[in-house]
Amino acid sequence: MGDPYRVKPGQKVKLSDIDPRDTDALGSEDEARGRLYLDATAIDTLQDRLYAEGKRSLLVILQGMDTSGKDGTVRGVFNTTGPLGVQVTAFRRPSEEEMAHDFLWRAHLAAPRRGTIGIFNRSHYEDVLVVKVRKLVPASDIEKRYDQINAFEKMLTENGVTILKFMLHISKAEQRERLQERLDDPKKHWKFNPGDLDDRKSWGDFMDAYETMLHRCSTEWAPWRIVPADRKWARNAVIADVVRKTLEDMNPTYPKVSWDPKSIKIV
Repeated sequence: MGDPYRVKPGQKVKLSDIDPRDTDALGSEDEARGRLYLDATAIDTLQDRLYAEGKRSLLVILQGMDTSGKDGTVRGVFNTTGPLGVQVTAFRRPSEEEMAHDFLWRAHLAAPRRGTIGIFNRSHYEDVLVVKVRKLVPASDIEKRYDQINAFEKMLTENGVTILKFMLHISKAEQRERLQERLDDPKKHWKFNPGDLDDRKSWGDFMDAYETMLHRCSTEWAPWRIVPADRKWARNAVIADVVRKTLEDMNPTYPKVSWDPKSIKIV
C-alpha cells in the first residue's frame, strides 16, 4: 500500500496534481479501518520486540499544513503502542537555547534512542518550509539546508535509525472546514491560532516550498511519502500500513539469554 505514495529520489512533484481525497488503494472505509486496527495491534507487538532488542530505532516524521492531522495520526496509529518505547516530539517555535545552535541541533537531540520509535510532529523541515516562506533567513542559507538535511538523515540511518517521512497532503478547502470547526466548538478553541490564517494566505508559497522539499530531500535512505489527508481514516490507514511493514522488514528479535530458564526454580 505504501509504494503508490513514495516520492522517488530526484522526482519533481506537483501537489496540485495529487488528489488529497484519493482512496483508490484502500478499498472501502470499513475495510481500511479494519486493517488499521490490525496494523496498530501489530505495531505494538513489533515495538515490544524492537525495545527488547535494543539495537535499532525507527523515526517517523509527520509534516503538513495546519490541521492536516499530525496529532490525529499519532493517536490513530500509535495509541495502541505501549508508551515505554514511543517518544513524541512536537517541534514548535525554537527556544532561545535552540536558536543559539545550528538548525539541526534540536532534531538530533530528539532523535530516538535505540529500541524506541520516535515521532516528530513537525520537524527539522520547518527550516525549509516556514522559515523559507516567511523569509526568516537568507535564501542562500535555505539552499544549503537541503543537502545538510540529507547528510544528517544519512548519518542517522548509518547508525541504526530507520526513517519514515510522511507529508500529510490536505486541500485548502478541507483546511477551511477544520479551522471553522475549531472556531465553532468551544472545546477546540485552544487549538485555533489566529496566526495560522497568515500561513493560509501564503498557501501557494507553502505548496512551492513543499514541492522543493520533496524533490530535494526524498532519498533512498529516507524517502518521502505523500499521504492524501483530507479523509482522516485514509491517512491513518496508509501510515499504519507503512509503519507495520517497515517494522516487519526490520524484524527485531528478542535477545537470547545466556542462562537456561529450565534450570531455575522459583520457591
